[in-house]
Amino acid sequence: MPSAAALKKIRPIQLIAVIFFTVSGGPYGLEPLLSYAGDHGALLILLLTPLLWDVPAIFTVLELNSMMPITGGYYKWVKYALGTRWGFYEGWWTWLYTFVDLAIYPVLFVQYASFFFPVLLQYQVPVCLLIIWASAGLNILGIVPVGKVSLFLSAAVLAPVIVLIVMAIHHHAGGLVVPGPSLKGINFSSFGMALYTVMWNCLGWDNITTYAEEVEQPVRSYRISMVIAFLLVMVVYLLITWVAQQSGINDDTLTNDGFPALGVLVGGRWLGIVIAAGGMASTLGIYAAVLLSVSRVPQVMSEDNLLPKGLNKLHSKFKTPYISIIICSIVVSFMILWTFADLLIIDVTVYGAGLSLEYVSLIRLRLKEPHKERPFRIPLGVTGLCLALLLPFVVYAVALGGALSSTPEALKAAAFAIGTLLSAEIAWRIILLTRPHLKTKQY
Repeated sequence: MPSAAALKKIRPIQLIAVIFFTVSGGPYGLEPLLSYAGDHGALLILLLTPLLWDVPAIFTVLELNSMMPITGGYYKWVKYALGTRWGFYEGWWTWLYTFVDLAIYPVLFVQYASFFFPVLLQYQVPVCLLIIWASAGLNILGIVPVGKVSLFLSAAVLAPVIVLIVMAIHHHAGGLVVPGPSLKGINFSSFGMALYTVMWNCLGWDNITTYAEEVEQPVRSYRISMVIAFLLVMVVYLLITWVAQQSGINDDTLTNDGFPALGVLVGGRWLGIVIAAGGMASTLGIYAAVLLSVSRVPQVMSEDNLLPKGLNKLHSKFKTPYISIIICSIVVSFMILWTFADLLIIDVTVYGAGLSLEYVSLIRLRLKEPHKERPFRIPLGVTGLCLALLLPFVVYAVALGGALSSTPEALKAAAFAIGTLLSAEIAWRIILLTRPHLKTKQY
């Protein structure tokens, strides 16, 4: 592993772009929200869910990262706070959920690209594989190229969305109104899927810390960049949802045809083309950013002798974990045949379990090492933290319950997610058989 000083480091402006793509990448993927929540529930759920689900995660990440701004991020925090066994659980779960997450974006790319070339739907698998392996090549080049590409793609994503919002406001006849917030009439399963949709579009705040040693002045840079990225994400989501409501577009049309259909309705086919191009840029940027974060986890787990040694091998020229990147890309290549709805349920369910371990680690370290230096500290005591961290647990439980009651397909996806979580214990037992010395370090 090269020293921190030897690594090329990313600047804050590039970090904002990488964070934006890791947790959002623009509003693409938010389209089903209106069909689940309706006009009166969509903005309410979109406003409250990030406050209850994301804000606790952001503050937790900021405090833990200020204590330990190291490669491996959340895996290292949980291992330090709860022991090797739970650290392995954290790394394993996050590694698996990211495979699912990554599989979503090449498929979305093909859907948006089909706006230009409908024939691409017939070649979805080869196009997806091209995206997967092109992104692998970019990541092998290092974090700085990923940061530069993310900065460019973020402009390509945001510019069409801004044009759409401005044109919608300019062309709207009559007063600009906001539907009264209400959850009345939304059944429990639809409410759960609406929560899942928003949660998926706002997750991944911990993923951005796995390469902290490759960031200039990491504690300060993360604090500033995460706040800016969160505000940017929320403003974009709220405005695009409001525009969709004002346009009168059919909810099913928006769900099936995406925001390009909204662009056509607001400004004509040219705007639909621009929005579709933005969707393509979004999926490419998200994929590259998420692959950047997940590839560092098996690298550090390998260094800790919890995964095969080859995974921590660095490229001789670019000093990147290229074996880990290649392995991740191989697995994702086999995941692209799942449906979007199933991937969403699996993704958020497994991610939520890993995030829960980070919350427990935060409280554990407050009790275990209350005087350890924390350049950023959540202004709450242990009791206050426990009460505050109940909020994301409640959102998670309600979303899961709603999904389980929706359709048989959703039930199968949730069962697969639970099986994925249980696989961590099986993998851990196998590790103990081959590395018995870990039995004394597991708690």
